[in-house]
Amino acid sequence: MYKCEVASQDGGAVVNVDLTLTAPGCGMGDFLRQDVRQKLLAIPGVTEARVEIVLDPPWDQSRLSDAARLQLGLM
Repeated sequence: MYKCEVASQDGGAVVNVDLTLTAPGCGMGDFLRQDVRQKLLAIPGVTEARVEIVLDPPWDQSRLSDAARLQLGLM
């Protein structure tokens, strides 16, 4: 996830999210976008959720936390 912004609008919260995929050709992009949007809309007070898939900057393993690297066996 590259960006998560919350703004107040008309008595509710509008959430804007930019997220990326681990590979540009990943077929899960639409599923992930819709799933994140549904989860955001389930939060009380959130009235609108905009989720965008972005590919710039490209994802690479350097973006993983040490805990994630350890869990994935990359350390």
